[in-house]
Amino acid sequence: MTPRTRATLIRVLPAVLLVCLALAGPWLAPHAIDAPVTAPYGEPGADAVLGGDQLGRDVLTRLLAGGRDLVLSSLLVAGLVTGSAAVLGATGALRPRLGRLVERVADVLMLLPAVLGILLVTLSWPDGGRLAVITAAVLLGVPYAVRLAAGAAAPVAASGYVEAAAAGGERLWHLVLREVLPNLRATLLALFGLRFVAAVYLVATAGFLQVGPQPPAADWALMIRENSSGILLNPWAVVAPSIAIGLLALSVNLAAAALAPQTGRKAVTVL
Repeated sequence: MTPRTRATLIRVLPAVLLVCLALAGPWLAPHAIDAPVTAPYGEPGADAVLGGDQLGRDVLTRLLAGGRDLVLSSLLVAGLVTGSAAVLGATGALRPRLGRLVERVADVLMLLPAVLGILLVTLSWPDGGRLAVITAAVLLGVPYAVRLAAGAAAPVAASGYVEAAAAGGERLWHLVLREVLPNLRATLLALFGLRFVAAVYLVATAGFLQVGPQPPAADWALMIRENSSGILLNPWAVVAPSIAIGLLALSVNLAAAALAPQTGRKAVTVL
């Protein structure tokens, strides 16, 4: 194993472990998520390693069970935002008139504050639940991502081999999917990491505002909101999900950056 491969593995492994733990967490939980096992805000003990929450439910159980939906929602949002921005950015770079229109629309949508956008979508779609939150996160994420994707795609679209393919009669979809996007792998992986962090923030914010998952569901953001009044009695009920959200966002972002291809040229020593 080369040093570079080892360094990449070290940066990717925490994200893989944390995501796998969040996905498998509901099956690893020692108690039922809604079963009281201690007194309200009970101290850590044998039956509850991290103590109890405001209803005496096991904090560890709810911590293990509360990350899966956040991880899946954030991955879905990051994938949809990155994919949509990549296609729109590449298409706009190849068709400048369309590109200018996309950028103007993106500029307008970027003026909408994230929290206000979540509230507008979720409150206008009261039965949407987590699907409404995902839709809001995608709509709010694409304008930022498409700007970055369009900037990265512009020099590729102006390169000789793309112009030669266009002159040869290749269709737009072929130019986008076969000529431009394969050369944006590093940018798109970095963009995916950034949008995942933003998606975690938006989905967690929606959970904190209770416009997504509703009690008694196990959710990290809900845990922070529900137990904030008892943080002095059992800090783990708030600190544990806060740390989990931060580690999730940080580890996935580092993993995406580590997996991005290195586009820089290596220096050559002339003997």
